[in-house]
Amino acid sequence: MSKKTFTEKEIKQLSTIKYVKSVSSKGITYTDEFKHIFIAEKEKGKFARDIFEEYGFDVDVLGKQRIHSASKRWKAAYIKNGISGLRDTRAGNSGRPREKELSFEEKNARLEAQINLLKAENELFKKDTIRGKGDEEIVLPPSQKYLLIRSVIEKYQLKNMVSYLCELAGVSRSGYYNYFTEKSFGRRMQKDKKEEVVKEIILKAFNFKNRKKGARQIKMTLAGQFNIVYNLKRIRRIMKKYGIICPIRKANPYKRMMKATQEHSVVPNLLNRQFKQGIPGKVLLTDITYLHFGKGMRAYLSAIKDGSTGEILAYHVLDRMTLNLATDTLKKLKKNKKFKKVKDALIHSDQGVHYTHPDFQKAVKKLGLHQSMSRRGNCWDNAPQESFFGHLKDEASIKACTTLEELKKEIKQYMIYYNYYRYQWNLKKMTPVQYRDHLLNAA
Repeated sequence: MSKKTFTEKEIKQLSTIKYVKSVSSKGITYTDEFKHIFIAEKEKGKFARDIFEEYGFDVDVLGKQRIHSASKRWKAAYIKNGISGLRDTRAGNSGRPREKELSFEEKNARLEAQINLLKAENELFKKDTIRGKGDEEIVLPPSQKYLLIRSVIEKYQLKNMVSYLCELAGVSRSGYYNYFTEKSFGRRMQKDKKEEVVKEIILKAFNFKNRKKGARQIKMTLAGQFNIVYNLKRIRRIMKKYGIICPIRKANPYKRMMKATQEHSVVPNLLNRQFKQGIPGKVLLTDITYLHFGKGMRAYLSAIKDGSTGEILAYHVLDRMTLNLATDTLKKLKKNKKFKKVKDALIHSDQGVHYTHPDFQKAVKKLGLHQSMSRRGNCWDNAPQESFFGHLKDEASIKACTTLEELKKEIKQYMIYYNYYRYQWNLKKMTPVQYRDHLLNAA
């Protein structure tokens, strides 16, 4: 059976033979000297295979069909033109005829075609559907290039430019023609119909509970709420194809902390970033953040998060930054029936004035908790709580609220969503409440 291509190893092997003029993955060019030797040996009655082997060729590498074709070709050329018929008249070592010299008109036509293709590419990049991250190079898929080439040919009525434009775009001519066959068009239409169905399913998860989601959230929501399992790559591809975009959270600048006064006391960092200890209620994280809503209005949210489960155990919203913001959150924690005291449990915060205040510290002791604080100006010491506030500001409709009551209602709805319906990748793809139950059942 004929071997159509050579491997890199075979190319290197054949290149070492002195009777080989050039070799590529698709073919081999022999020297005129070897052709003369072959004809002379052939007239002595030797078989073609034996001649090739005698002069250093591996017959298994060349393949029987290639040897047979070369023998037949050289014999015919010798019979017709003698020794001169064996001479290789092709330019260079490529084994391909030299390209003809283009006329001035042809060169000009090609230049215009190239300019028009570049124009079409630039117009495409201006659209919202084609995006790059920073300086990342944008690479168009072959299908997009085929459509571009056809649009340029039709728009500017170009003739005999398919091969040239395909070469410029880095795609094959056969691929171009195959893309527009009736069979290929039918397959694409069928595929698009299937992906339209997938898109609608993904949109259900994307809009679940009216909270926008990224690919991983969609995957977990599909599995948890709709009992549908899709590959993450598939979800991302469909989102990209149909422009389903989840807002990307921007990094928040360091927030400005109120300094503690002399009568306030700062406690050491007992937690030391050991957020997940596998026991619900063992590590509590707390912090306060700003909420900008309506027309220039501001409110403040205090929250306490379980470090092991990610569940929000208590929160409080006020329109003023008072001590009650933190102490009232502790009172709500105490009333929460799901909160159970755990031996050596601690509550961790930053060094804000609310948490260094004697009243807050007394309330912490009454709850039977130890107190821990981040190092000054180090947001990473309370990273999970900071991360929660970031997700809340991305996913809750805070700015749309026009009154404090509307804001409190929206925050309440989001807390329910976050605890019961927002699946998290690092919680074994469970919701915080599901993960809490999982830890308790495993204990």
